[in-house]
Amino acid sequence: MVTGKMRAPRSRGAVSGALLILLGAWGALIPFVGPYFDFAYTPDTAWDVTTGRLVLEVLPGVGAALGGLLVLGSANRVAAAFGSWLAALSGAWFVLGVPLSAIWGSPTVGEPVGGTTQQILEYIGFFGGLGVVIVFFAAFAMGRFAVVGVREVERAAQEAAPEEWAPEAYETTTPPPEPQPEPQEETSRLHPLRWRRSRQPSAR
Repeated sequence: MVTGKMRAPRSRGAVSGALLILLGAWGALIPFVGPYFDFAYTPDTAWDVTTGRLVLEVLPGVGAALGGLLVLGSANRVAAAFGSWLAALSGAWFVLGVPLSAIWGSPTVGEPVGGTTQQILEYIGFFGGLGVVIVFFAAFAMGRFAVVGVREVERAAQEAAPEEWAPEAYETTTPPPEPQPEPQEETSRLHPLRWRRSRQPSAR
């Protein structure tokens, strides 16, 4: 019964898992392709690999995408919950990584390029807003897999029933022996006949 309840339909995490994969891929790739559209943090050169980009953008992006892949493809609640937590922690790192890196002093991602409005949009698209959206969909997937539906309970009960009742269902019992007629009844029927024959005179 417990093993059956650990199963969940794959469609339950289809939407949230696919969105987490896309958001994680965005977070991991946008620092390398953003400079093509003048949407970047310094150094604003495409495909420039720095320690700050790897730690603060690529690492949480890969974690969110991997968590979304587990949510999307897993039919086990434990694996899906692990993927949800991985994506949620990755989204939280998107939000908290930049402020913490400013305290640590290294690694950093540089400064946003452009005017004030563009810098706000860059922070939302690269870190703060992206991380909040990832945490939201990760929590949504976590809640979806935490609920056990009525159909899943019935399916688990049907799978567990044959295992529980199989020994009783296939138990064989020997039928009791049929009672045999007692020989006394037969002899009692023959006694009057013998008595009548004994009273008849013998022909001489």
